[in-house]
Amino acid sequence: MNTPALFSSYQIKNVTLPNRIVMSPMCMYSATGLDGKVTDFHFVHYTSRAVGQVGLIMVEATAVLPQGRISDRDLGIWNDEHIEGLRRIVNGVHQYGSKAAIQLAHAGRKAELDGTIYAPSAIPFNEDMKVPTEMSKEDIEETINAFKEGAVRAKAAGFDIIEIHAAHGYLINEFLSPLTNQRTDEYGGNEEKRYQFLKEVIQEVKTVWDGPLFVRISASEYAENGTSIETFITYAKWMKEQGIDLIDCSSGGVVPAPIHTFPGYQVRFAERIKMESEIATGAVGLITSGLQAEEIVQNGRADVIFLGRELLRDPYWPRLAANELGFTLKAPAQYETGW
Repeated sequence: MNTPALFSSYQIKNVTLPNRIVMSPMCMYSATGLDGKVTDFHFVHYTSRAVGQVGLIMVEATAVLPQGRISDRDLGIWNDEHIEGLRRIVNGVHQYGSKAAIQLAHAGRKAELDGTIYAPSAIPFNEDMKVPTEMSKEDIEETINAFKEGAVRAKAAGFDIIEIHAAHGYLINEFLSPLTNQRTDEYGGNEEKRYQFLKEVIQEVKTVWDGPLFVRISASEYAENGTSIETFITYAKWMKEQGIDLIDCSSGGVVPAPIHTFPGYQVRFAERIKMESEIATGAVGLITSGLQAEEIVQNGRADVIFLGRELLRDPYWPRLAANELGFTLKAPAQYETGW
């Protein structure tokens, strides 16, 4: 039979994914102590999904600064001591034929840490969380440079792809949203100024990284006066002009808001951005079956499928999807008798 679209290869610059299945970045809160270093758990967790034939393994949100962690158990990439552990993950993933990516992140006002936390404006996420300090120009410059240095370390660790985390209400997303960015300087006040922080992060990262570069977005905030899909169609066009290769289309998390979820509820965001901004996209959110994923890719609604909880439940989900589609997925040599 013909190869299903889900199991076709995908070329992004100099990187070829063996299929369109991507392990979505998901925080494991399992770093050692307070130092943000990789543990044995991380190695097993990520490598096992490569054994399961996931095409691209994306390491969880990895903080570019200590105060940019969501929690003190987050992975970090703020100093060179983090490179060795991350390289171990990359080597394990590559050993089983998958490609490796990392999501560079800063939690902004959603950091649950001791000490000062930072945001574009001094607005807490909710009444139970800490009031952040509004970032000075020096804070902004330091953070943009930290994303650049994170990219340098990601390259040293051997990652194939970098994703910039601009979703789920974390720092970059906070700059993009009028609900969280009430600045009146060059980093706030209208759409173009709210985009400036992400624009500068992309510019600086690209001075040290020439491989595939993704951005994860929250395409809707599900809140009155927040950003909408129309806003992100514009932003996606600007990102394409800056050389971004793919937009990873999630939603929510900027402010507390109810979200009506259903199978594939975010696919429409990926589809509209792909068609109207003419940029590659990834679809994510309650995609659970091979048939569902195949329909999305085959009909050109998105280029790749990001899976989260399904890959937590089953590291070998690609095998289930292949069986559902009547496709024979080659087994790892060690598993051939039971595949």
